[in-house]
Amino acid sequence: MFGHPVGLANLLGVEMWERFSFYGMLTILGYYLYFSVTDGGLQLPRTTAVGIVGAYGGLVYLSTVLGGWVADRLLGMERTIFYGGVCVLAGHVVLAVVPGMTGLAAGLLSVAVGSGGVKANAAALLGTLYQPADPRRDGGFTLFYFGANLGALIGPLVTGLLQTRLGFHYGFGAAAVGMAAGLAQYLMFRRNLGGAGRGAPHPLPPSRYGRIAAIALGAVVVIAAVTATGWVRLDDLAEVTAAMLVAVSVGYFVVLLSSAKVTGAERLRVRAFVAIFLANVVFAALFQQIFTVLAVYSAERIDWSVSGWTAPPSLIGSIEPVWLIVLAPLFAALWTRLGSRAPSTPHKMAYAVVGIGVAFLLFVPLAGFTGRSVPVLLVAAIMVVVAVAELLLAPIGMSVTTQLAPAAFRAQMMALYFFSVGLGTAISGVLGRFYAPGHEVVYFGLSGAVAVVAGLVLFALAPRISTLMNGVH
Repeated sequence: MFGHPVGLANLLGVEMWERFSFYGMLTILGYYLYFSVTDGGLQLPRTTAVGIVGAYGGLVYLSTVLGGWVADRLLGMERTIFYGGVCVLAGHVVLAVVPGMTGLAAGLLSVAVGSGGVKANAAALLGTLYQPADPRRDGGFTLFYFGANLGALIGPLVTGLLQTRLGFHYGFGAAAVGMAAGLAQYLMFRRNLGGAGRGAPHPLPPSRYGRIAAIALGAVVVIAAVTATGWVRLDDLAEVTAAMLVAVSVGYFVVLLSSAKVTGAERLRVRAFVAIFLANVVFAALFQQIFTVLAVYSAERIDWSVSGWTAPPSLIGSIEPVWLIVLAPLFAALWTRLGSRAPSTPHKMAYAVVGIGVAFLLFVPLAGFTGRSVPVLLVAAIMVVVAVAELLLAPIGMSVTTQLAPAAFRAQMMALYFFSVGLGTAISGVLGRFYAPGHEVVYFGLSGAVAVVAGLVLFALAPRISTLMNGVH
């Protein structure tokens, strides 16, 4: 496949369909929460809806630790991807057929757990198809990310059109169909993986099964008690999710840095990964606002009239993937051609954080438009900057994580990478509460400036981080 292992095609395909279902659902989720009952929504306060979307995204990435643990200790990466996909499919079916808060809670929980299993392992499994020093690695991960964003482009288009014409539950149903297609493709071409990820690298002794089952049952009881007593309110969900992600991330770093199974060279690389983790949090806190702040901005500020046709505001989730799909093959070819002459990973990520900050600053001049009059073409132009920034960070971050990961914690290290995305996503829900039409100069200006400064700090520290990476470029 373009000079890459043929297993890339299967993993690219399953990631594409999983992202089709995930982003197709996520793009209309906020509207489902805060639109009026007469428009098919649940009529929650807008600030609550934005917080829930951010918290849900954070919970998806929090569940990657479960997916990574199951792969490393029980099923192996290959089978965990399949069973995770089954959970995603079941969750979308529940969202499609069960109305109200009951269907919402059960469906989102199932999708979150399943997505964690897929996301933690698809990228990690892809990393096993390449040798550590293979110059095709970054290009392969960029193609993989191309597939993910093809799904992210098509999903919101399909679900958005179905939602505006037939209702929200038809949109959720389309997400279920997409995930079913992904599972069918994965099963048909499983052999292309060549047996990679088939077994658990660090299997759990049977004597510990009972203890793990007791912990799982205790977690379910705690969640049920918290929900029943109202100790955590919907308005607090984003902050609680962010706090959980911080606590678990710190715990994971402590384990990785202190485990006897981690060598001295691997421990240095984990220390370098701390900086990559923090950079990704800053980037995700702004990028994931496509589904929180920019979803509201799309419905209330953007003029979606194009050649006499008024597009649904949910298409805000499809603009950036268009540019990413156009640019991803070019970036894949660029990294492959440059090889060891390409900028180091810390430098690439510094450029990305600065880039997402610049994109937010570009929204400041648009505050001069009144009402729902911001031209969609200007927003589409800003999304070019967002796409370039994403290509400099997301696929590169996944690729380098597979190289920095200690051998005994490969899948769980990838889960830790996604924790950074989850923490940024939860923060996007927290930040979204401060956004309001009419205060865009301060909101976008301050957010963008903070990201630019963070990117410049990372650029200054890049040589030191590269030294800690101990031979990983």
